[in-house]
Amino acid sequence: MKILIIEDEKALSESIATYLKAQDYICEVAPDFATAREKTELYDYDCILLDITLPGGNGLAILKELRADNKTDGVLIISAKNSIDDKVDGLTLGADDYLAKPFHLSELSARIAAIIRRKRFDGNSTIQFGSITVDVQAKTATVNNKTLDLTKKEFELLLYFISNKRRVISKDAIAQHLWGDEMEGNLDFIYTHIKNLRKKLQEAGDADYIKSVYGMGYKFTDA
Repeated sequence: MKILIIEDEKALSESIATYLKAQDYICEVAPDFATAREKTELYDYDCILLDITLPGGNGLAILKELRADNKTDGVLIISAKNSIDDKVDGLTLGADDYLAKPFHLSELSARIAAIIRRKRFDGNSTIQFGSITVDVQAKTATVNNKTLDLTKKEFELLLYFISNKRRVISKDAIAQHLWGDEMEGNLDFIYTHIKNLRKKLQEAGDADYIKSVYGMGYKFTDA
C-alpha cells in the first residue's frame, strides 16, 4: 500500500513515515504545495495524508483538483486547524476523514487502514478472487484454505493485482506502487517477482491468473 505524506513539518513527516514503513506501507513525502501537486498529478496513492497549510499553497486546493480529476485516492486531512469550518470544507470537497494535530500515530494508522478498506475493498478486511483469499489486516493469503508462503513484496503484488483485477497494469505502475521513490534502474526485477508469485499460486493448485499483455504490462484475470 502506498501513502503520500503532504506535510511541511519535517520532524512530523519523518516520524509518520518511519511508523508507517514499519507497518509495511510504502511512503513518499511532499513538503510543499508544488511537490504535492506534481506527485498527485503523476501518481496514484492508496491514501494521502494532507495538511491544509503548506508552503506555496493551500492543501484543500490539491484535494479539489483530485476530485475534479475523478481520482479515487483516499484522503485523510491532518491539520493543526481544528475549526468546524475547516473540517466541513475538507469533507465537503471529498476528504475521507479529518484528524487534528496533535494525534497518536496508532490512531493515524487505524484511520488510514479504515480508509483503504472502504475505498479499495468495500469496507472488508478480506477479499476474494477465485480460490484466493487475502486477509488485508493479517497480511496473509490462502489458496483453497492453504496458506501461501509469500515474501512481503509478493503479498503486496498479489494484493495490487486483485485490487486492479481485469485491468491492464503497466510495469511502471507496478514499480511505482510497490517501491515508490525507492525505485531505481530498469524494471526487469518486476518480472522476477511476478514469476515467483505465479509459481507459488500454481503450486498451491490455483489457476494462472497473471496474464502478460504484450507491450503493455500485465492483467490479473480469470477470463
